Parts: sequence; C-alpha cells; structure tokens
Amino acid sequence: MPVPPTPAGQPLGEVSGPSTSGARAALAAAVLGFFVITLDALVVNVALPSISDDLGGGITGLQWVMDGYTLMFAALLLSSGALSDRIGARRAYGAGFALFIAASVACGLAPTLGVLVGARLVQGVGAAVMLPASMALIREAYQDPAKRARAIAIWAMGAAVASAAGPVVGGFLTELSWRAIFFVNLPVGVLVLLLFTHIARSPRQNTPFDWIGQIAAVVAMGGLTYGVIEAGADGFGEPRVLVALVAAVVALVVFVVAQARGKHPMVPLDMFRSRNVVIPLLGGFAFTVGFYGLVFVFSLYFQELRGLSSLAAGLAFLPMTIVTAFMNLLAARAAEKFGARVPIAFGLFFMAVGLTVLCVVPGSTATWVMALLMVPVGIGGALAVPALTAVLLDNVAANRAGTASGVLNTCRQLGGALAVAVFGHLVASQATFVHGMRVSLMIAAVLLFVIAAAALTLKKPTPRK
Repeated sequence: MPVPPTPAGQPLGEVSGPSTSGARAALAAAVLGFFVITLDALVVNVALPSISDDLGGGITGLQWVMDGYTLMFAALLLSSGALSDRIGARRAYGAGFALFIAASVACGLAPTLGVLVGARLVQGVGAAVMLPASMALIREAYQDPAKRARAIAIWAMGAAVASAAGPVVGGFLTELSWRAIFFVNLPVGVLVLLLFTHIARSPRQNTPFDWIGQIAAVVAMGGLTYGVIEAGADGFGEPRVLVALVAAVVALVVFVVAQARGKHPMVPLDMFRSRNVVIPLLGGFAFTVGFYGLVFVFSLYFQELRGLSSLAAGLAFLPMTIVTAFMNLLAARAAEKFGARVPIAFGLFFMAVGLTVLCVVPGSTATWVMALLMVPVGIGGALAVPALTAVLLDNVAANRAGTASGVLNTCRQLGGALAVAVFGHLVASQATFVHGMRVSLMIAAVLLFVIAAAALTLKKPTPRK
C-alpha cells in the first residue's frame, strides 16, 4: 500500500500511524456522523404534519423541508471527497459536523417555514462534507485491510441502525415537539467533539477542484427539483417553473461538457461505458425512490387520513425497518453464495412486488396489516443495496473508488429528492390522496421492475488493479 501524503509542513519522519485509542476514536466519530446523516434524512418524515400545523406552508413547504436536505447533500457529494483530500479528512469532518450541528440548532429554533428550509439546506451541506471524510478517517486509522473491512462494516451499521430507528425516533420526539428531532443531534455533536481530541491529524493532498462541474451540478439538481416541486403547486406553465427547468437542462449540458473536456473532471465520463457501472447507479436511484418515497407518503397517510399520532405512525414502520437492519447482516452471505446479480435482481424485484401489493390493498385494510405489507420492501432493499455497491466498486479502478461511491450516493439522494417532489404533488389534495399515493407507489414499482430486469444482464466483473 502506498504511503499516504504527509500533512503540510510536517517532516516525513514525524508521521506515525494512529494509536489504538485514536483508531477507535476515529471509528466512533465516523459511525456517529453516518448515524445522524441517515437519521436526519428519515426522522423528519413523521414530523411533517406537526411542522405544517405549527409553521404552515402546505404540501409544497413540507416537500422543501425534506428536499432542502437531500438536494444539497446530493449535489455537493460529487466534490466533497476532493475537499476532504485537500484540507485533510479530520479537518473536513470537523468542519462539516460543526456546520451540521449549527444548522440543526437553527432548524430547532426556526420561527418560520422559510428559515427551517434554509437551515435544512445548510444541514445538507454539512452532511455532504461529512460523509466522504468519515470514510477517509477510517481508511487512515486502519491500515490493515482486514481490520479496515471490519471497521467499515461497523460504520455501515450506523446507517442501518439510523434507518431502522428513524421513523420511530421521529414519532416519539414529535410527541414532545417536532423541534426535538433536530435538538437530538446536539449531544451527538458534543460526544464527537470529545472524540476529536484523540484523532490524529490527517494528511493533505493538492487535489484539483472542479468548480465549473460542481456549480453546474448544483444548478442542474436544484433547478430540476425546484421545477418539479413548484409545478405541483402552480403547474408547468408557470414562468418561474419553466425558467428553473430550462436552467437545469442548460446546467446539465455544461456539466457534461466540463466533465468531457476538463483537465480534472470530478466524474470521468468513461466510467459510464460499462453496464456494470450504470446499472448499479440506476439501482441505487430506484431503491431510494421506492424506499424513501414509501416512508414519505405513508407518514402523511397514517396521520392525515388514518388519524394516527406521530408515535403510532412511527411504530407502523418498525416491522419493515427492523427486518431491513437484520437483512443487511445476511446480504453479504447471499452475495457470496449466489453472486451479486441474484440479490440485486431479486431484491429490486421483491421491492417492486411489495409496492405493487400496497397499491391494490383495500383502503379499509387494518394498519397492522399495512405495516406487515411494507416488510417485503425493506427485505428487497436490504438484499440489493450492498450487492449493487459491490458490483460498482468491482468495476472501477481502485483510484476511482471514491468517485464511484460519491456518484452512487448522489444518485441515491437525487432519487429521494425527486420522489418527494413528484409524490408530494400527487398526494397534495386530501380528497385524492389515496389515488395519488397508489399512483406514486406504482411509479416506483415500475421503475424497480425495469431495473431488476436490467440487473439480470450484469456481467462478471473484470479484475482491476
């Protein structure tokens, strides 16, 4: 393994590997960061009706509360890895976490919906900086590949636990106050601050930064999301909606040209020549559309139409999220036994079947039955995601693993943002909510069926150096 670059201004002889306590501190800080990043993507769903009652804004405002976070998270992930390399993972992680916690406080204190949305945007920026830096901290702390693999598995469990706990924690805290779902990040921030005193300084690299590509990515994703959300309220003929969508198209063209002709593209386009790269990216997008879209519409359905409390609505997701966390532990064994293609295709197919069943069950179905019918969606997703991640990383060069991981996470976050944007429009009217919910779930199901079929064409990976 090549020796990592030394911190600026520090002689080579003074750089030493992290101590055992330092490695554990880095791992603990990384796990806590991944936990709150994932938690804040899910915990807000159950609180949306309470936020609307307190701050107003209607369905469009609630969509922005969700998408403000995921939009900035998705757009900035593409280059945040380069930022981590430039200033050092420890410094990047600390700055991102501090920004995330400060934004959480602003969310909890927000007097208006506009302030809340603005703070959620800043939260997304912090999360985007934290995620690649947390992985880099683990890579620096654990030089031995076997120990690093175990550390990464523990790191991933942070997100799995947050996914399982998110709706329930959100429901419980909302019973106290919806503001509590943001203040809960504060003690985590204090703990990470204490851990930071044991983490060694990170090396820095003179990594180029693709400013044109990054700005174009933000404009493209932001314009698309804004256009879709606002079109739900005002229609696609509204001038500002048209301007946003045109800006998104122009920015996308600029982004592609910048990546094709730039000296240091953050997303080399030749990666997309392989179907074993494209299909996992589309699979990540489809998974998030189905999973996050389901949690979004059913959080509203359980409370707005069925009259459940926020806690009861959160508990309704518990069977699905518990099974999801458990299946994550078995997914690796399934991939080892059957190869990655089978769990990807079967997992996405099982998600699609689960969503289709939820589309056709009668409206009078008991809530506990609905809760059980969501379980196949969790099982399918838990089987597919680890396998599609493995296929993606197996089919890119080692020096592009970070880039590929960033693109995958961007696709996933973009899927969540667009699901909220499109599905929110379909369920905006309470009179047609059930019909809109079924159409939303069917859109996600069809997308998953198509990608599941495409996954059957995956080829065995070519060994790469």
